[in-house]
Amino acid sequence: RWKSAGCDGAKQAASFGCQDQIGGLRGVTCNCETQAEIDELWARLFAGGEEMQCGWLKDKYGVSWQIVPSAWEKIIQGAPPEKSERAMKALLKMKKIDMETLRKASA
Repeated sequence: RWKSAGCDGAKQAASFGCQDQIGGLRGVTCNCETQAEIDELWARLFAGGEEMQCGWLKDKYGVSWQIVPSAWEKIIQGAPPEKSERAMKALLKMKKIDMETLRKASA
């Protein structure tokens, strides 16, 4: 299940800079295809953990995860500057990422 969600334990999640170091790793990024997949992973990992900004959470063991849509780059980075800025403003208000809210903000 984790592999299909695009979780990569070897990748540094430097996008928004998790402040906690885990053996030299900043965190684990999971790219999800659907909102349902984001919701499922979030629920499983968040149990007993702590929500943070921009799709970050810390599980009950203290491991930091960033659960993001696979369309992340297209929505945030691939859009014209004014649309990207609106999407970033929406993202900064979120803990768990809502893909539809990001799409509407970048429209």
